[in-house]
Amino acid sequence: MKFLKRFFDGIQRDARLFLFVLILLEIYRGLFIFFMSNYMSEESGAAQIVTAMFTGLRLSLKTAGAVTLISFVFVTISGFTSRLRLGIGILASMIFSMLFMLRFPYYRAFQGTFGLEVVQGFHDDIFSIIVMLIQEYGIIWRFLIALILTLICIAVLSRLLLIKTFKLPEQKLNSKKKIAGFSAGLVVVIFLFGLFVRFGGSFTYGGGINWENAGVTNDNFLNECILDDAQALYRARTMANRMEAGEISGVDADKIFESAQIIAVNKEITEKNLAPYLERRAKGERIKKPQHIFIILGETFMQWPLLGKYDELLIAEGIKSLIAEENCYYSRNFMPNGDFTSTAITGLVTGLPDVNIKINYQSRTYDKLYITSMAPLFRELGYKVDFWYGGMPSWDSIAKMSLAQGFDNFYGYPDFNAPKQTTWGTKDENLFNALLAHLEEESPTVHLIMTTTNHPPYNLDLAAEGFNVNAEIEALKKFPNVADVDNLAVELGHYWYMDEVITNFIHVASEKYPESLFIVTGDHAVRCDPSTHPTIFEHQSVPFVMYGAGITKEILPPDAVGDHISIVPTIIELIAPKDFAYYSIAPSLFESDGVAFNNSTFLTASVAGQIDSDAIELLPHVASNDLNEVNLADERAHAIQIIGAMRTVAWWIINKGLFFGGTEPIK
Repeated sequence: MKFLKRFFDGIQRDARLFLFVLILLEIYRGLFIFFMSNYMSEESGAAQIVTAMFTGLRLSLKTAGAVTLISFVFVTISGFTSRLRLGIGILASMIFSMLFMLRFPYYRAFQGTFGLEVVQGFHDDIFSIIVMLIQEYGIIWRFLIALILTLICIAVLSRLLLIKTFKLPEQKLNSKKKIAGFSAGLVVVIFLFGLFVRFGGSFTYGGGINWENAGVTNDNFLNECILDDAQALYRARTMANRMEAGEISGVDADKIFESAQIIAVNKEITEKNLAPYLERRAKGERIKKPQHIFIILGETFMQWPLLGKYDELLIAEGIKSLIAEENCYYSRNFMPNGDFTSTAITGLVTGLPDVNIKINYQSRTYDKLYITSMAPLFRELGYKVDFWYGGMPSWDSIAKMSLAQGFDNFYGYPDFNAPKQTTWGTKDENLFNALLAHLEEESPTVHLIMTTTNHPPYNLDLAAEGFNVNAEIEALKKFPNVADVDNLAVELGHYWYMDEVITNFIHVASEKYPESLFIVTGDHAVRCDPSTHPTIFEHQSVPFVMYGAGITKEILPPDAVGDHISIVPTIIELIAPKDFAYYSIAPSLFESDGVAFNNSTFLTASVAGQIDSDAIELLPHVASNDLNEVNLADERAHAIQIIGAMRTVAWWIINKGLFFGGTEPIK
């Protein structure tokens, strides 16, 4: 009876803790919708908000239940001091308050609630991230507000837990049979309540709510608000685990040869060695072999500033001037390899599309050269291959990975003694000046270049560089749905600086070394949008610019569809002698299959040029074996099948190993 009395008291106090956490999450959800309402579409009204709030409440039953379960196990059942229950509530309040404050800058940067960027951050330079959070996103003052919110929560929760509970009706439990019946009834009620909470407001999985089916409104912002911060982080971790296992990246390892046949040039190959399926033969030189080749990855070099409707912002005039020249080709229908800088770099270095496995953290990457890696191809053509980076060589193991994959040299800003501009590295101007000085003693070289300035914290002295922030603010005021005009103007000033520096470098380098080839694209586009309601195209697409001797506007089809892993095959097809053999998962832009993709979105030839709409589609999370059931006459289904095939082959290469010069049969 003593245990039953304590247990009966404990479950009542646990119920209060449960309600407290649930209401707190709902309050934070409502406040976030209120303060960020400019991210809602114009079609969304009160009914949609109510739907989001109610669905979010159901989903947050899981979060509140998880917190309460800790108290139930360690206090109510185990009998630890009731102060532990208060401590659990305080810790939960502190965490949720801090996450609530961090959600604001995170959503402005990524147009979403906590996602895979969080997982990526654990592999990144943690110190630099902390500095960025302090300088750019106000982590200190946000922490202070979160602390105040936590103190309010402590005051409320402590009073709530001190309220007297209903006493156990001992006078009615005057026999062992009645005590047993009452105890059994409690167990049933607790079980049913736990089931109801576990399934998000239902007693069955089919009728419940989880992060995968919670998007019940027609507004992306509200759908993201349905997820409380704990559920958003759970989603990110789950997606990361699934992606690492190949579950939602279109991978079907059991059909490796069927996938290889889809992307093979020769569809009649039946060998059990994967290499022949990836072999391609160059058609012959289209331009004279360049003295130097420069592949420039601009940090957050999104494409939307180049689109006509943003001409008034005057932030991409440099790259536009290059595009206007006769010896320049430009495609708007181009995709990055993913949403992260390291994904763009690894895609170019290894030739492997993103399958949500961090190639730079795979031991196999440091054993041998992947068969699709870029360095050995260019070395066969007589080039050295160097990497120039405005940041630190140790960042994300990029230097180690590049050198292991055949690069001759890697130069980070400490290597050329440049001053540090931000926690991430030096100014772009210092990077390109060092490269220009180095070119005087260079033999023919392929230079992969990664800039750093256009990245938070945005602390460049824009006025000293010649950019008028106030004029940019006035220009931005003419555009609808801009959340924070002042901050966006500063961000675009850094984009303008990057554009100016890259353009100046190309002019100077092409004058000194006229027989050179320049490729300019962006590592990714996400993080800087033109409004709170960008199209998917604006949010994702990066430019593809090819400039140099022998390049014409007709050298490739207009607005050829491609992505990062198309770049090296395209260069090979430009400069390699006839029948030069190379291995590539993706075709060059000369033989584009009309599909470009990354981890979440894809672009097909049928939407080429539709830049004023959502020309890019979201990639459904389906396995490639499901794609055999679809009608291949449908371009969209065919595109997804190609994507699944490419990812399956890439997954196999990363996990099973297929190396340069390798001819071992697959077992």
